[in-house]
Amino acid sequence: MRYAIYFAPPADDRLTQTAARWLGRDAFVDGALSWPEVPALGRENQMALTADPRRYGFHGTLKAPFELAEGKGEADLLAAFDEFAAEIEPFDVPRIVLHQIGPFFALVAAEDCQPLQNLAEQAVRRFEPFRAPLSDADVGRRNPEKLTLRQREYLTTWGYPYVFEEFQFHLTLTGPVPTETEGVMRETLTAAFEEFIGKPLDVSTVALFVEPHRGAPFTVHSLLPLGGASQRKIA
Repeated sequence: MRYAIYFAPPADDRLTQTAARWLGRDAFVDGALSWPEVPALGRENQMALTADPRRYGFHGTLKAPFELAEGKGEADLLAAFDEFAAEIEPFDVPRIVLHQIGPFFALVAAEDCQPLQNLAEQAVRRFEPFRAPLSDADVGRRNPEKLTLRQREYLTTWGYPYVFEEFQFHLTLTGPVPTETEGVMRETLTAAFEEFIGKPLDVSTVALFVEPHRGAPFTVHSLLPLGGASQRKIA
């Protein structure tokens, strides 16, 4: 089993629901959803291009998936997760936009947002004691030969290459998109997420996701409000 600390809006949030329909899966209920076919993409192609983010569920990574370190249990992790959420005040990302990161599309912060950077950095550091070392296979899947020296160091030290100044918050909407499909995909996503593009993003919750076994879909185990020791919401 692996765990991950993610940003995710609540289950009934319009962004969550819109993203779930686009991806064809809701990580809160772990159920497949039907969604309108985009003629310009075709159903099979659309499903293939969203396969990766569909398995992970709609989220923004704060602490990348990890197995529990020896001597750590789920109860320990949940207690730390409660404390983590209670100590951080909610905030807004002033504006999110649709952006292409390499071959995939995501919603990202339009400008640097220091509270968001701080949230990610605190998550990386706070939950590091719970992370088991990466296996050689895990390291290999990150294609370290394609990473910068700093990113390789972070992968070795923190289990993920994109932390601290290398971190870029993103809410992933596709897997790799072929060059010839990029224009259609951008138009499709712009229309699907028009309600949210150019608007603020409310960061008032954090989520603990779980992967029951390697390759299984990730689901939301717990969603907690930021600030105050509110009762955990079990998804």
